[in-house]
This record gives sequence, C-alpha cells and structure tokens, in this order.
Amino acid sequence: VEKQQDKITTTMSSKNDILSAIRSHTGKRYDMPDLTLDAIVYEDKIAQFADALQAAGGKAVLLQPGEDVNDIIRRHFPDAVRIASNLPDITCATFNPDDLVDPRDLAIVEGHFGVAENGAVWITRQVKHKALYFISNSLVMLIDREAIVNNMHEAYKRTEGMTYDFGAFISGPSKTADIEQALVFGAHGPVGVLVILK
Repeated sequence: VEKQQDKITTTMSSKNDILSAIRSHTGKRYDMPDLTLDAIVYEDKIAQFADALQAAGGKAVLLQPGEDVNDIIRRHFPDAVRIASNLPDITCATFNPDDLVDPRDLAIVEGHFGVAENGAVWITRQVKHKALYFISNSLVMLIDREAIVNNMHEAYKRTEGMTYDFGAFISGPSKTADIEQALVFGAHGPVGVLVILK
C-alpha cells in the first residue's frame, strides 16, 4: 500500500510540475475575440428550411389555418399503429413513451427552433427515454414557424440561455453511406422525419 501511495504522490507531483512548467512558459494571454462573421442569411427562412430538410431526406409541412396537426400526422403516416407522444395537443398518440421501457414506432416531439441553413431542429429532452428520438421508426417534430434562424451561428447563440440535460440538432432521418456512395436511410434511427411548422 505504501508503494502505491508513493507512486500516486510521484505521479501527482509530476503532473503538477508539468502544469507549472507550462504556466511559467505561457506568453501573453488574450481574451476570446468576439465573433463577427458575415454568416449566411435567407430572404425566406421557411422555404430554405424546407429545402434543406428535403435534401437531408426529411419533409416539412406548413400548418394552414384551421388545420389539425393530428390530421397531418395521420395523413403522412396512415399505417402507424403505435404513436408515442406526451404532448397534450397530440390526440392521435396511442401511448405515452414515459410509461414504457422501450419506446419505438412513431414518435411526436416538440422542437425549440429550426435552422434554415441545414434543415436541423434543436430538441432537448422532453421524455424519460431520450432514445425515443433515435430508435423510433419515424419522427415528427413540431416547431413554431417563427422560430427558424438563418444559420448555425444564430442557432448556437439561441441555445446559450437554455437549461437542459440533453440536446441535439436533428436534420432528416438517420442515414449512412458506404465507400461506394450508396446512401441508406434509417440504418440506425428513424426512416422518416416530418417537421410540422405551426
């Protein structure tokens, strides 16, 4: 035990010596500069978001006045038997994913905002099993049409004040491609992604 203690003490001492040496040879320190990039902006963020999402293999639908989001979901997924959602306005849901150990099939979640540049939607954990976002056969994300930012620079600034234990940008269904450039959708996650812009 004494030999192990000596070894740990020596290791810690060596680590401290190394860090001290680095600090003593560090030149002038500079504050992080402000990022003043001329990032891309779009005249029609909704149209660009829909185009980018389609290029990523997903689809965006603009909710029209008087339309019911549940009807849109049923229209796009007529064969869905098991629909997971804990959102109060989703009446087509057949179960609450928080009540299950292994939620799959069609999942309906709410996103915070979309990114016109790449069709991504920022989501944070709203369910017990965050795997729901990645193991469901299809994923429907609801976002406010006014909550679309132009680019990822704006998106990261938007996340700065948020409190969350898990967050991710999702753009389209899961996909993978091999060296022969054969693109496969749904290889390790949702086969289809629908974004409904409210």
